[in-house]
Amino acid sequence: MARQIGLRLTHDLRRLKEIKSVAAKIAAKREMLPEYAPWIKGLLAGSTEAGAGISGEVLPTIMVWLIDVGDYPDALVLAEHVLRHRVALPTRYVRDAPTLIVEEIAEAANKAQAAGEPFDLAVLEHVEALVHGIDMHDQVRAKLMKAIGYELDRTARAAAEAGADADALSLLCRSLTALQEAQKLNDRVGVKTTIRSVEKAIKAAAPQPDPAGTPG
Repeated sequence: MARQIGLRLTHDLRRLKEIKSVAAKIAAKREMLPEYAPWIKGLLAGSTEAGAGISGEVLPTIMVWLIDVGDYPDALVLAEHVLRHRVALPTRYVRDAPTLIVEEIAEAANKAQAAGEPFDLAVLEHVEALVHGIDMHDQVRAKLMKAIGYELDRTARAAAEAGADADALSLLCRSLTALQEAQKLNDRVGVKTTIRSVEKAIKAAAPQPDPAGTPG
């Protein structure tokens, strides 16, 4: 089975290399992924061989493909596996696994948010938990914290519109913390304006003193 999967991957990588369009590559990966699912499931069940032999090539490759097609929940199952067992990415990816996982998902979130679209906060926070304590370039982690901060801000504003003021204030405070962390990690990450906006929203949302309790 491992030999067959290895041959399939070699064939599919050759096919992808011949495709010039990024959109067409993603469509091809989406078509290819189901063929690997049973083997990946079996490999995860016997995780002691996580980085051995052909699994050290196939499993991380499928993880990257899942990120590419936007299947983040399944990608993060494999990401957790890759990080726990320190499975190195194939050399064609250049970056190490933690960096690639963070950067690709954070950039997808940043792109969606820039277009005014939401991104799954649970996915972003899962990534943050997975790479907690792992050494990586500050600029990469700053992208993730920016994405988390933006999504918390968006969620806070939705809560405020729904009349859940206490929830909105809590979310805004968490947003500010994430954005300030992003700014601290990389002062060119581009969150200064949003930080000011969130600070203003926190001030407006904070409970006001009761005038009746003010000395006359």
